[in-house]
Amino acid sequence: MPLILYHCVSARSFRPLWMLEELGLPYTLKMLPFPPRALARDYLQENPLGTVPLLVDGSTRMTESAAICEYLARRHSPGHLDVAVDEPGYGSYLNWLHMSDATLTFPQTLVLRYAHFEPTERKQPQVVEDYSRWFLARLRAADASLQQQQGQHDHLCAGRFTAVDVAVGYALLVASHLGLSTQFTPPVAAYWARLQQRPAFQRALAIQHQAALDQGVPTTPAPDVRP
Repeated sequence: MPLILYHCVSARSFRPLWMLEELGLPYTLKMLPFPPRALARDYLQENPLGTVPLLVDGSTRMTESAAICEYLARRHSPGHLDVAVDEPGYGSYLNWLHMSDATLTFPQTLVLRYAHFEPTERKQPQVVEDYSRWFLARLRAADASLQQQQGQHDHLCAGRFTAVDVAVGYALLVASHLGLSTQFTPPVAAYWARLQQRPAFQRALAIQHQAALDQGVPTTPAPDVRP
């Protein structure tokens, strides 16, 4: 049975969409308006949280984007997009996967919410400024890692492209939507430029846009917040 991915344009579910394109797996993409818990109430029968992503693989149902990246890499790409337990980069691989969402995407959700999603009277410019700086400060870890590998590797761990680059790359995509990419350091900016050149990344962007048009869903990026 093909995998099923429930997705909102440019929401966290872009991570597994990009992964599916990297892996060349057959899947069905079900587009939802944002926020689906309010605008697609029937979806609550599939995912009581009303959030995206939801990946359905037979009896397996997953809702955490970084975990889905790890699952797809390990299940469908052993030794390629995942990092094996006995490889030297295994610890770094797990750390980056968790950091991608818990440390990098988390502050971005606050920026999105209080700069764009809330009504005017509830917008919080100080929260936006503080958490923009928090995100950029945490991004120093990527800058340091890339500088250490300069001239040797183009990716964050294991000396090759892995699920980590998809997971962290999504945080950089959100940063671009927020206008924060102008503050990337040169190593991070160059890394982000390389990721954007990947055919699977470009396909994922085109596929979500066309699927949104075909399924009658707005094509503008979703403000991915989770109140």
